Amino acid sequence: MSWDAVDAAIDAALAERRIVGTVVLIAEDGELAYRRAAGLADRETGRPMTEETWFRWSSLTKPITAATTMALVERGVLDLTSPITRWLPDFRPALADGTRPELTVDQLLLHTSGLRYGFGDPTGDYPAAGISDGLDRTTLTLADNLARIARVPLLFEPGTEWAYSVGYDVLGAVIESATGRPLPDVVAELITGPLGLSARFAVESGERLATPYADGVPEPVRLLEANPVPFGDLGVLRMSPERILDAGQFPAGGAGMAGPAGDLLSFLEAIRTGGGPILAAETVAGMLPSRIAREVAPGVTGGFGRGWSVIIDPAAEGSPLSAGSISWGGVFGHSWAVDLERGITIVSCTNTALEGMWGRFPAEVFAAAVAG
Repeated sequence: MSWDAVDAAIDAALAERRIVGTVVLIAEDGELAYRRAAGLADRETGRPMTEETWFRWSSLTKPITAATTMALVERGVLDLTSPITRWLPDFRPALADGTRPELTVDQLLLHTSGLRYGFGDPTGDYPAAGISDGLDRTTLTLADNLARIARVPLLFEPGTEWAYSVGYDVLGAVIESATGRPLPDVVAELITGPLGLSARFAVESGERLATPYADGVPEPVRLLEANPVPFGDLGVLRMSPERILDAGQFPAGGAGMAGPAGDLLSFLEAIRTGGGPILAAETVAGMLPSRIAREVAPGVTGGFGRGWSVIIDPAAEGSPLSAGSISWGGVFGHSWAVDLERGITIVSCTNTALEGMWGRFPAEVFAAAVAG
């Protein structure tokens, strides 16, 4: 296969100053078929992007947390259907009518719990309550944040609808309570350690990290601490570049990790090939299918599994990926996909929000990667 179209997508995004830098990795049938670092990790100092550059993963963290959860399900430490009050007895958010339904681990994994994020909150309750989305630098502990989340009414009866949410941060608290250990330690033991990954929840030095930027005209602007980032119709994001350098921040299971692009590729390849050495094949098989429909565009629905979106109808969803493919992204500027039918895994990390997550760039890279 020729990868000229992938090169062209990268070259165009850099020439048009839509992104500052990127690392794109593509595996085909288990072999690393394409690798390229391009542009700058830091524009102001001229530091080049390399394959060793680390990125603030944001929601690339979620599949890692999902796999950690499922590894504990395999071990009988957690189960998908028990109320999470089994592990978090004080976490009992109510519906608007005052009733307190039981939330389950599976509902947290699928984003069907009735929780939400502060951005795009239709009620404004989360921002008003000072709830952290796991992207900001905060003085809150994980327990503090859960207490605030629990005081806000649920959006809907759990299990009936889909809403992107802080559910993975709640999962982090469930994992900590069930194991009696910090989330980063459990992730290291069950996922990153067995896979030989260096990704983690705090970084001691900023030298290896890509400097983050936000979309701008005529070029992306350096993302400064706590500067609001416009998030389309969903309002604004408050993303702290310094959070990952502060080991005192609570470990956010939804958005708190950092690592190189290669770590994510290794993890996704383990999932694509059946889970070894981190999960049993039957566990992975239960994570891959769509279990809830979600709106991906007006009048268009896609699926969501245990940790990622699932392509249901490629034509309707405007996706070049095969039906059954899984994918997701991260607001600091990343996107990934696993086309199970084609045996192709794509990781596209940039340092530009939000173009690198949902702009032309990842769409063009995905289309080029699976063409022909």
